[in-house]
Amino acid sequence: MKLICFLIALSSFSCLAQDQSYDFFSFRGTPDSLLLENAAKTDSVKPHSVKKAVLLSIVPGGGQIYNHIAMPKGKKKAFWKVPLIYAGLGATGYFLISNQLSVNELRSEYNYRIDNNVSFFQSQYEGYDNQGVLALHDQSQTWRDLSILGVSLVYILQLVDAGVEAHFVNFDVSQDLSMSIEPSLITNDVAGLKLSLKFR
Repeated sequence: MKLICFLIALSSFSCLAQDQSYDFFSFRGTPDSLLLENAAKTDSVKPHSVKKAVLLSIVPGGGQIYNHIAMPKGKKKAFWKVPLIYAGLGATGYFLISNQLSVNELRSEYNYRIDNNVSFFQSQYEGYDNQGVLALHDQSQTWRDLSILGVSLVYILQLVDAGVEAHFVNFDVSQDLSMSIEPSLITNDVAGLKLSLKFR
């Protein structure tokens, strides 16, 4: 009878060992199906590439679109930046072209006056002497240089934005974390603010 009980216990133990794989450090059993499922999930999740987002931003807005597509459904928010990027590039590009045309026009005016002692654009610059035309030329050149700086800043900012946002595509802030700021009395006659962080 004891032999039969021992054989039943041994067979049930062998069946249990076949159904579960054991972690020898924690002594907890994990079903094989869960291990396979977790491995499949890990393999199926593709990491979001920050490098690819920055490289796609060589074409302005490309990185933002790449980040937008990779975001979870409830958090898609990168696509609306593309019109702002092109508006910024368009505005600064317009001022760059306009100021460069003014620089070229004023340079031609000044050189023509020096060579022929008469104004080239009669109606536009006849109220200015040579020094006035030269001052206008220098001012337009300064604005042109600032416009180049503006175009460069907008372009670099959209590259940086694509890279930074790519870091936070899969970033999740738990709803259990909350912060509150409340008025508080430090002493009887001194008021202050109290910052509270709650973890649930």
